[in-house]
Amino acid sequence: MAKTSFILNGEEVSVEADPLKRLLDVLREDFEALGVKEGCGEGECGACSILLNGKLVNSCMIPLGAVEGADIVTPEGLRETEKGKVIIESFADTGAVQCGFCTPGMMMAAEALLEKNNNPEESEIREALSGNLCRCTGYDLIVKGVKTSAERGKDLW
Repeated sequence: MAKTSFILNGEEVSVEADPLKRLLDVLREDFEALGVKEGCGEGECGACSILLNGKLVNSCMIPLGAVEGADIVTPEGLRETEKGKVIIESFADTGAVQCGFCTPGMMMAAEALLEKNNNPEESEIREALSGNLCRCTGYDLIVKGVKTSAERGKDLW
């Protein structure tokens, strides 16, 4: 057991745990960040996507010990921001949500993309979402949700 400290959704936190424990499990079990979901556990589906120092990563692939001093944003943290509110409303208004399992990861991917490119083309959106699997929508409505987020939040990113 070791103490690991980091910033979680803008708040300094620490946890006493095995440094090899998956960040996904720590976020869900110790900090109740339930928007971070386990889909595949192999870094393939994007359900556990978070922002780690501003970069989109799969938390199921990150050991806790690797995040000492890092800045982590989960879907819970994103939804508290103006950018997050724009993404949530845009996804809802465009029908980008069906079962909802992939939605938090998709929104994290949208935020990561829009932070780099606030006016992406459809092909850029599809590439940015390519690490996130959805079994319900066929992606067209999710792409529309990201495009709508870019348009509505053009002054935020």
